[in-house]
Amino acid sequence: MTLSEQQLYDVVEKSLASGDIRNAVNACRELNTSFPEYVDGWRIATSIHMQLKKPEAALISAERVLQLCPGDLSSSLQRLENLMSLERNEEAAALVQGLSDVASGTANDHDQIGRMLTRLEMHDEALHQYEKAVSLEPENAGLIYNIATAQRFLGRLEEAEQSLDKALAINRYDFEAQAMRSSLRKQRPDSNHVDELRGLLDDVALPKRGEANTCYALAKEYDDLDDTKRSFQFLERGAAARRRVMEYDVSTDLEIVSSIIDVYNAEFFAQNHYGDNNNEPVFVIGMPRTGTTLLERILGSHSAVHSAGELDNFGREVMRQLGEQEDLAQLSRRQVVERCIELNFARLGRDYVSSTRPATGKTPHFIDKLPFNYLYVGLIRVALPNAKIINLTRHPMATCYAVFKQFFRDAYPFSYDLNDLGQYFVAYRELMDHWNSVQPGAIHTVAYEDLVSDVEGEARRMLDFCELEWDSQVLDFYKSAEASTTASASQVRQPVYNTSVERWRAYSEQLQPVTEMLEQAGINT
Repeated sequence: MTLSEQQLYDVVEKSLASGDIRNAVNACRELNTSFPEYVDGWRIATSIHMQLKKPEAALISAERVLQLCPGDLSSSLQRLENLMSLERNEEAAALVQGLSDVASGTANDHDQIGRMLTRLEMHDEALHQYEKAVSLEPENAGLIYNIATAQRFLGRLEEAEQSLDKALAINRYDFEAQAMRSSLRKQRPDSNHVDELRGLLDDVALPKRGEANTCYALAKEYDDLDDTKRSFQFLERGAAARRRVMEYDVSTDLEIVSSIIDVYNAEFFAQNHYGDNNNEPVFVIGMPRTGTTLLERILGSHSAVHSAGELDNFGREVMRQLGEQEDLAQLSRRQVVERCIELNFARLGRDYVSSTRPATGKTPHFIDKLPFNYLYVGLIRVALPNAKIINLTRHPMATCYAVFKQFFRDAYPFSYDLNDLGQYFVAYRELMDHWNSVQPGAIHTVAYEDLVSDVEGEARRMLDFCELEWDSQVLDFYKSAEASTTASASQVRQPVYNTSVERWRAYSEQLQPVTEMLEQAGINT
């Protein structure tokens, strides 16, 4: 018996509801083959392909919907998401610009457009979309939180705090909003949220996963108020809460670093490697929370340089090319490192630069400030031999304290346990010592303490290394309207200050286990 389009559609829906994805796919294929003009068939096909993480197939289905229903907003958003998944960023940027003019969407539509704009680093436009969404649903705390996030990225910190106050008046249990509000400014004895946060932490209605965020917020506020004892108590509690729900073994990272040191040896660099001649990238690397954002803002204020933010593009291009040659699931971590030296380095360099478009290419140089690109220094050197690499260092204990007190959400899993942190820092130092040994002069090192005490001197040395003319704009970096999406988004809106240089010493007793670990490894503390 031949089924009608509605009957086949019902089969697809029921199969999806029961988890029978294979039957859903087969029924959907029959539906779209038999009834190619039935728009709902292509809509559900798009959703299935997106669920199966097949962006190319999903894109084809979404475009078929748009052929049948030009201007369909839902399918345009799906098309946009799949273009971004395929890193067809220029097409995505053009499409999202068109969608930004939509005036009659739902709050959810405008929120989705805003999120896409945020992913494309178009924060002014994203803020406008979030404001449209809130105008339609003024009591939606999540939408107001998105406004605050965009305002923070854009440096509108007082407005961000006001937005967060509104969001929290609607939903006090939004622990991410609580944590962000605490981070926007230094808290004062006459203006802080300590009592509110402690009450929240004791409230049984607070979601369990909110404990860590709330503790980190309290630790930050108590540190601002110079109550170091309570600050560290909440810091340890928050870190322990985060670590309990993570599957992480620091030995995995130590193994990777050891393999990199073994594979990228002097003999490897002595061989003839042919990379791409592009000289646009300036990689800013280092441990997190060492001042890399400050350095980026200074250098990015130069008229010839664009700050592209923390890009994970280089690592993704490495894995993409390697995945074309190998079944990554079948390789050990060391084998992954070993196979990487067999990549097409010139193609890797070209693909990396291409993947950063359209955000880059408008100035002679751009900054990629992903701190842990220090793992890829070997590949960067052979793929992009004309790229510049700047490593920012900081006093070892100042670094470890700054890392431990920051809630990173999904990044830097070693940061939630002092033992893990100490071991990882030792490995990082070993790796940087290795790079400087096998590639002398290739990395320009800047000490955070020197940077904050002599901005102009260090800026001149950086520009010389990057072969750039002096530009006095770099000294007014904190006046830049460029967005910042890092954990330092609030700090970089201020002139240089050195109050954090020695702050770790107030916690030297609590940090003693890390001090001993570093000293045993021969690192001066």
